[in-house]
Amino acid sequence: MSILIRANALSKSYGQLKVIDNVSVEIEAGKLIAIVGPSGAGKSTLLNLLGSLDKPDSGEVFFEGVSYKSLSEKKLAELKNRNIGFVFQFHHLLPEFTAVENVAIPAMIAGTSRKKAEELAENLLDKVGMAHRLSHKPSELSGGEQQRVAIARALINSPKIVMADEPTGNLDSKNAGQISQLFQDLCSELGITFLIVTHNDNLAALASRVISLRDGKIV
Repeated sequence: MSILIRANALSKSYGQLKVIDNVSVEIEAGKLIAIVGPSGAGKSTLLNLLGSLDKPDSGEVFFEGVSYKSLSEKKLAELKNRNIGFVFQFHHLLPEFTAVENVAIPAMIAGTSRKKAEELAENLLDKVGMAHRLSHKPSELSGGEQQRVAIARALINSPKIVMADEPTGNLDSKNAGQISQLFQDLCSELGITFLIVTHNDNLAALASRVISLRDGKIV
């Protein structure tokens, strides 16, 4: 089993509050992995550290053996753009752009031509069940549809891992169930690792591994 991300002795505090306390963890390639725990346990902070959206106070994170610390800001940005897709509770779609354009933007940032990027975006939107909504803007989409667009956007550069923070948190139970199943299907079909922070028991039940956090520690 190949290890995609390895974290050694991570700690992170905000003021006097220690949010992550000496956490070491390995994330295997090709797995659907859930991070669970009560509110305030440090789940989102751990995800942000593993995805290099935040920096630890101490400890180190390695992506395929390469330490984030060893990379320049430019190289780290390139690594994230090409290897890590992000999905958040709030979709962060750009309101002035269509679904296709929102999905295509990260590919164009990576240097793909607009024509090719939009072709890739259309294929991914079809894969997530949004082929009928390609030209719709976010305001014309339901919450579940917006989240599907956000998932397609996270996949556009064929990342090795998709990190999702409470991706079903704002959805009703029907849409939450559909999005949870979509993650499992995409993991199986594409072989991409999914690392998901969730309070959703049904989503956690689909994971091949569950990491449980409490008071900043893995339990």
